[in-house]
Amino acid sequence: QVQLVESGGGLVQAGGSLTLSCAASGIIFGISPMGWYRQAPGKQRELVASMSPDGTTNYANSVKGRFTISRDNAKNTVYLQMNSLKPEDTAVYYCNANFRRPGGYSGQGTQVTVSS
Repeated sequence: QVQLVESGGGLVQAGGSLTLSCAASGIIFGISPMGWYRQAPGKQRELVASMSPDGTTNYANSVKGRFTISRDNAKNTVYLQMNSLKPEDTAVYYCNANFRRPGGYSGQGTQVTVSS
């Protein structure tokens, strides 16, 4: 059974930082591209950052230079370090594992709220 469990969300003031974690089980983590998506109220889910098994990263233009995705294959965990947060970063953040099926698997999400 695949499980992706996100943690680390919360309320932070603009300019602050948060680190999200996603612990994965039930997948072959080392060969799975991992990503973070977010969905704000009334908006479509969008890709924030992704990381391939070889370490190649991809970021949405809106977060480049502020967010950093990383992974620890020994811990089956992917992280999203978020700095210089803005109110427009407010959303539910979802971890995704692109494993075995189109679209892969996603977690339940963690709320990030940035106050101005």
